[in-house]
Amino acid sequence: MPVDKTTIGWFSPDPRGVILPSAFHVSRSLKKSARRFRTTSNEAFGQVLDECAHPRRPNGWIDTNIKDAYLELHRLGWAHSVEVWDDQGLAGGVYGIAIGSFFAGESMFHRRTDASKVALLHLTNRLKTRRESLLDVQWLTPHLKRLGGQELPRATYSQLLQEAIDAPPIFDESDRTHTQR
Repeated sequence: MPVDKTTIGWFSPDPRGVILPSAFHVSRSLKKSARRFRTTSNEAFGQVLDECAHPRRPNGWIDTNIKDAYLELHRLGWAHSVEVWDDQGLAGGVYGIAIGSFFAGESMFHRRTDASKVALLHLTNRLKTRRESLLDVQWLTPHLKRLGGQELPRATYSQLLQEAIDAPPIFDESDRTHTQR
């Protein structure tokens, strides 16, 4: 996150907010909402980043330096996005860093109700394909808690993190064209 105009800082809260993919709560209404959308991976990374950085968002922290850094990380294969689409176009999404079966969610947005939740649903389903997987959300918000998020002490987080980054990757070259309805 930006500390000032020229410095990007790294924050490591203790306890750490995470979603264990097996604990992600999918309500009946979210299941119903998910049927209205189509999800993709890495097809519109720049658009997701732009929406997350949009000046209309309260407490925005994604400045030009952050955007440039993440675009380069995406080019290098470290940063990824999940996009949610409907008949009107891009409806929501999430982006972050993936290392092995670890995903550090950086930001998400929605233009339509439940679109960001559908992005997290898609992401957690992808993470569930690996036994050692972890979705890092940094800080636990009431919204993320309702979805199954929890706080872990640093020692527990560090152990799960190591297991997840050592596991096979959840994203690969085929993800440029991955589509799921």
